[in-house]
Amino acid sequence: MTLPFSLFLALKYLRPKRTFLSVVTVLSVMGVLLGVAVLIIVLSVMTGFDEMWRDKILDFNAHITVSVPGGLAEEEDSLCEQIEAVPGVVGAAPFLQSLVFIQKPNGQIETPLIRGVDPAREAGVSRIPESLVDGEFSVADGSVVIGSDLARRLGAGVGDVLTVYSPATFMDKDEIRLPSEMKVAGLFEIGMWEFDMGYVVASLWDARDFCGGTGLEAIQVMTKNPYAAETVAEELRRRLGPGVYVTTWMEQNQQLFAALRVEKNMMFFLLIFITIVAAFGITNTLITVTVQKTREIGLLRSLGFSSGGIMRVFFWQGWIEGVLGTTLGIAAGLVVLKYRNDLLHFLNDRCGMQLLPEELYHLAELPAHTMPGDVALVAGSVLVICTLAAVIPAWQAAKLDPVRALRYE
Repeated sequence: MTLPFSLFLALKYLRPKRTFLSVVTVLSVMGVLLGVAVLIIVLSVMTGFDEMWRDKILDFNAHITVSVPGGLAEEEDSLCEQIEAVPGVVGAAPFLQSLVFIQKPNGQIETPLIRGVDPAREAGVSRIPESLVDGEFSVADGSVVIGSDLARRLGAGVGDVLTVYSPATFMDKDEIRLPSEMKVAGLFEIGMWEFDMGYVVASLWDARDFCGGTGLEAIQVMTKNPYAAETVAEELRRRLGPGVYVTTWMEQNQQLFAALRVEKNMMFFLLIFITIVAAFGITNTLITVTVQKTREIGLLRSLGFSSGGIMRVFFWQGWIEGVLGTTLGIAAGLVVLKYRNDLLHFLNDRCGMQLLPEELYHLAELPAHTMPGDVALVAGSVLVICTLAAVIPAWQAAKLDPVRALRYE
């Protein structure tokens, strides 16, 4: 296959006579390689964290929450049956949630949320019963299940008794409410500090008596596909009428996910400057080649080679360096991601410290998920930057006067 002359000349300039590759070319490609690899690694890790938080939230909370102004009263069973008849719903269960005060032996107060649940239905709308690390999921006879971080903060374990104060104590002026004693039957660990530190799970009926009408009482709804929850929510709103409030897990956590999106976009925006700096290396390489090949460019122009043809030589050269650096960078990034946890354990051992403390993040390994769209975005952006980096040298070479180039070289 016959190559275009401009492409043939660009490949010739990339490979000097005495060496296989020019040193400055290698350095330019290495700069692009590192920039692309860092972008791929960071975006993949942030996507992994995003998906991990979504999984943790869905492990604890159901996909849709249905609430009725004034509480459920005695209608929760019939309302659950109506909800479960909606296509796409796999389970529904009532719950009550309210702030409580737990007194530690040293007098210090912790303020978690108590969640009253129906133990017969809870397994259908959350994974708390599957997330026990100690004890059993039992909320009968005043027993509770608490988060593992809260247990550590309280210094409590399975079988211990907690002194719990109801928020209704501060609302009822005519009656004094004594604190309740609740026995710890089990410890759960979702892997997200907000849940493991902030919740006590009790029986729905015990929580109603204890809270005295305070807190949010609603129904959790589990769907077949959490990402289709909005469609199911619209159907629920239509069937249940305007007097019922229906919210999805995406609406309830939109600030968290918005923050993660902004953080990911900002990381891409900041790290793309690494590639821009690398593109200056390509510009420097092409300017050097332009100076070195001034006589050859003059000869080509005198033989009738057009300015556009001269420009294409240097565009080809910058584009080839960009493609090579991008391809190698993607490959390097994927290799690092594949062995990221081995690398993390190696750095932990060599540095003598935990770079990802398990007690803080509840992660034994670093999450990552490489999205084809992210790879395409990085590759496209870098190729555009590298191509634009060749504009100045290509324009400088194209405007050379052949007479002056041959006279002074």
